[in-house]
Amino acid sequence: MSLQTDDCNFPLLDVQGLKKFFPVKGKGLIESFRREKGQVKAVNDLSFQLYEGETLGLVGESGCGKSTTGRTILRLTEPTEGKAIYKNKDIFKLNGKALRQMRQELQMVFQDPYSSLNPRKRIGHTLEESLAIHSIGTKQERTERVMEILYKVGMKLEHYYRYPHEFSGGQRQRLGLARALIVNPKVVISDEPVSALDVSIQSQIINLLKKLQNEMKLTYLFIAHDISVVRHISDRIGVMYLGNIVEEAPTDKLFESPLHPYTKALLSAVPIPDPQIKKERIILKGEIPSPLNPPSGCVFHTRCPHVMNICKTQTPMRKEMSIGHSVACHLYE
Repeated sequence: MSLQTDDCNFPLLDVQGLKKFFPVKGKGLIESFRREKGQVKAVNDLSFQLYEGETLGLVGESGCGKSTTGRTILRLTEPTEGKAIYKNKDIFKLNGKALRQMRQELQMVFQDPYSSLNPRKRIGHTLEESLAIHSIGTKQERTERVMEILYKVGMKLEHYYRYPHEFSGGQRQRLGLARALIVNPKVVISDEPVSALDVSIQSQIINLLKKLQNEMKLTYLFIAHDISVVRHISDRIGVMYLGNIVEEAPTDKLFESPLHPYTKALLSAVPIPDPQIKKERIILKGEIPSPLNPPSGCVFHTRCPHVMNICKTQTPMRKEMSIGHSVACHLYE
């Protein structure tokens, strides 16, 4: 559960007006001479706060900008605009040694653990490499630290000498988590960490994440498209649509009283393990608009069952409806 208290009113990570646009260039033999035809607005004016000890879940359909958000915060891809304030420092303005020190405290678990692990290196060497990059410990101390973190994530000590292809998907995800945690970070951004796993393995990884959060006092940004998975680990949930958050609320409140039409549609698709209970299924018409040419006004208006004229011309501002529960929708203005 969240460790946020009255004495901790300042967020550990404060993302303000984040934008990430990818240029789209025309055809040509020489890339540097190609003209820019447009921009893919993957993340468009996104803002949220992450408090120490909590888990904030980001959910939404594929292509809404969730993964790009996580990668941009860590500067794995450079932002187009905005700020990401961590401990009173703007991550987007850090360089060199300061950026490397920041990355020791903010780590990422990737969606595909196999492609993120070097297939030519033994697991022990891969994990020790993270410690060497940050100049942590001697050679012997690094080896001992690797053994310790392998045990923490539920692996055996002999796995130190094996290669990534010798592990199952669930084991590789544990190793990806071990690599993120070995440098003792404060914040872990998990990008779809269980989407490629069987349901039984998903529950094991979720339980492991919660256990490690309590033991190591971690703060999570948990990115996923499965809102039922996010429900089991998150203290708060932000619902993303086409590059922005349309609703944000504490987990229980979001499931009990969703406000945005898109959130209601997502929740209506969550199966209930009781055949006697019937609920209305909200089917959204059409596909997600292209981020290359997003709709004017509210970006959801092309699929919204409650669309009004104002929705087509004016972008709704996020409004706090109750403590911690905000929504960007003209229905509540």
